Amino acid sequence: MEEKKVFSIKSINQLARDVSTNNIVPYDDLPQYDLFLSQVIDYLNDRFENEKYTKNIVQNYIKSEIISKPEDGKKRGYTKLHLAQLVLLSYMRPILTTDEISKVFRLAFNQINDRSDDIISWEKAYKIFSKIQEESFSDFLAKDYFKEEEFNEIISGLNLKNTDEERILVFLVVMTLIAQASAIKKLVQKIVDEYKEEQSEN
Repeated sequence: MEEKKVFSIKSINQLARDVSTNNIVPYDDLPQYDLFLSQVIDYLNDRFENEKYTKNIVQNYIKSEIISKPEDGKKRGYTKLHLAQLVLLSYMRPILTTDEISKVFRLAFNQINDRSDDIISWEKAYKIFSKIQEESFSDFLAKDYFKEEEFNEIISGLNLKNTDEERILVFLVVMTLIAQASAIKKLVQKIVDEYKEEQSEN
């Protein structure tokens, strides 16, 4: 019989460390060769197990000009550039709407199908995001983020059964993360909307 996992602040901090080591694929490790759409879908679904990409989803991103069109007339029309776009988009999907992702990409790349008006390259954007993500995880792990004493104080004040204490600890940790994620999401949306308004006034 498998031993029951015990959740504690220590085990949750270990989970955070595990997540931090499983971050974005380095740009140089993205496939060098051109891919069929089916290979792109497999690649994304292997790395983003909760996302469930389909051909229709990717084709809709192309039609909506969120990502670049495949190379004209090539069976293997999807390049490293498309993968970089789709990987970045995959990190944005849980936080932003399709329209908001489009606005963010246009800040750096203007017309999505025109490389000549890009302010920075997709390679540079991808590498910058990788570095920011790595530093964010380091900062997160460096802080005493889940305050064990504080949580224990809350739990002891609730007069719970011993059997319920672990469940409420997990609930408090999850709600702490949701509060932070929600605040960050609102801030991202506000920044994108305010910048767009400012640009349209100029």
